[in-house]
Amino acid sequence: MSNDIPPPLPPYGVRDPGDAWVQGPDGEKFWGRFGAAGLLVWHRSLGVLLQHRVGWSHFGGTWGLPGGARKAGESAVDGALREAAEEATVPPELLRILHTSVLDLGYWSYTTVVAEAIEEFEPVIADAESAELRWVLVDEVTELSLHPGFAAAWPELRELLD
Repeated sequence: MSNDIPPPLPPYGVRDPGDAWVQGPDGEKFWGRFGAAGLLVWHRSLGVLLQHRVGWSHFGGTWGLPGGARKAGESAVDGALREAAEEATVPPELLRILHTSVLDLGYWSYTTVVAEAIEEFEPVIADAESAELRWVLVDEVTELSLHPGFAAAWPELRELLD
């Protein structure tokens, strides 16, 4: 039997300081005190990797990108890669970053990081935020019920994949 005492667990409910809502001047809320980022993973034959958001999440039941709140001092690319690995086990070593697209509202921003998967991989749900992960052919994306922010950005993002 060891006399080592395990380190104390962090207090229940302790979160990263970036995990908070930001409220705009019109009252609209956005997730991520330091902004947010998502990863649009594209594979030439599989399509794009989409996340079906669980019902309790913001815009639950819609399809969007793995992503979320950025940490203090974290770049958008690093945040998008971290979130996609945490939510969908996306392997960053199999990606080639192609482009970033920023929605900047002045008080909050969202960066979409577009990356090409250079090898096939099977995403795996790795947290409670996803109901499903699916590769969707580019021409079939709009057939899904999309997260409003992703739906608004999709036409421009789609052009980047041509």
